[in-house]
Amino acid sequence: MRQSAVETAAAVRGGERKAVEVLDEALAAIAAGNEALGAFVHVDEGAARAAAEAVDAAMAAGRDPGPFAGVPIGVKDLEDCAGMPTAHGSLPFAGRGPAAADSMHLARLRAAGAVPVGKTAAPEFGTLNFTKTKVAPPARNPWDPERTPGGSSGGSAAAVAAGWIPAATASDGGGSTRIPASFCGLVGFKPSYGRIPNEGPTGSETAVKGLLTTTVADAARHLDVTAGPDDRDRFSLPRSQVSYEAAAESLPVEGLRARWSVDLGTFLVDPEVREATQAAARELADAAGLVLDDEPVTLTDPVRAWLGSGSLDLWLSIEDGMWPAAADDFTRYTRSVLEQTQNYPVPRVAAALRRREQLVGEVAALFAAVDVLLTPTTAVPAFPAAGPPPDTIDGRPARPLGASATPFTMLANLCWNPAVSVPAGVSQAGLPVGLQINGRRHQDEVPLRLARIWEQTRPWPRHAPGPG
Repeated sequence: MRQSAVETAAAVRGGERKAVEVLDEALAAIAAGNEALGAFVHVDEGAARAAAEAVDAAMAAGRDPGPFAGVPIGVKDLEDCAGMPTAHGSLPFAGRGPAAADSMHLARLRAAGAVPVGKTAAPEFGTLNFTKTKVAPPARNPWDPERTPGGSSGGSAAAVAAGWIPAATASDGGGSTRIPASFCGLVGFKPSYGRIPNEGPTGSETAVKGLLTTTVADAARHLDVTAGPDDRDRFSLPRSQVSYEAAAESLPVEGLRARWSVDLGTFLVDPEVREATQAAARELADAAGLVLDDEPVTLTDPVRAWLGSGSLDLWLSIEDGMWPAAADDFTRYTRSVLEQTQNYPVPRVAAALRRREQLVGEVAALFAAVDVLLTPTTAVPAFPAAGPPPDTIDGRPARPLGASATPFTMLANLCWNPAVSVPAGVSQAGLPVGLQINGRRHQDEVPLRLARIWEQTRPWPRHAPGPG
């Protein structure tokens, strides 16, 4: 599926293509390639065909099917899609019946004409930065099938980067949209917390829905379609007066203050990632007319702050009675977190919350001084598909293990800022490297505009090399 979502919808709305023809092309590509990449864990041709036929029927009746008309999409297997199972990448949930309804996020995409074709692989409850589960073989990166597409939206990233579908849903509680975007050469936009509503009950104050795409226009259109309040989510923001798709093309950004940090003062970075992202940051600043500095950035460790507060999300992902009854069915990481935190005293929880609040204050002060923060998206290119993440970076021990490969994304989740990963180049091994653009909270249009300027300045390969 070499057309973008915007291009596909234009062809369907313009009568140049039928939605069922687009779907057939996507289904054929998935059937031909999924065994090698493991991007999809469930495909429902019947439901997808019914959705595509509904789009074509609307066209035949003279109705506009919507801005995602006929666009086949994958749905991350942490998100409900009516009629399809939601396994959460977890054995205790595998084999259950189909979801009764779409998530709020997917319902808005479906109303805009999108055609869900199946569920994409994700690690158990979205807990890892690579996509390996007890339910299915590891998902693989189409740039190099020996490498991971990242996590937790790894299956979505693999399917889009392979060119099977124009877009796939994602979610991001600590980088799970941006990490796969970086590893697979895609656009991964994480909106401000609350911009897209979440269903409850949930206690997560970091996770946001998203979409993995090959173009900035697709990401901006997605936000236009899915943003807006819902009373079921008390954190959801009022509808913005901004058209994000228009802002991505024309928002004035010249003179904005930007800061480049290669390591946030703390983290180890692969030399190739350092070189590629630093060059990209400076080139973007020149192209956009940003006032760039590289003053030191010193913050409370966002990885420690995230690890200290993120276990609550995991406890909310499992059902009552699952722990410890299903302990042996959980992955080692899930089990270890549940074991370590099942008896957390309240003072320890309070200390973790204080650490996060300290970081929030520091980031607020940072964005009082600058409008944009530029960093690498990940510290390393994609590592082996089955993991684990590297235990050394640039010849030095990497700490903490697991998060050391992806320490830059958590700040935006903890502090609710918008952030986007865009391709910055490739390593000598031919693996994509991502540049992360962080913006001020609620100013989602700024990183989208800068991403678009970068896309125009240095267009990237929209798909992995080779056949889709």
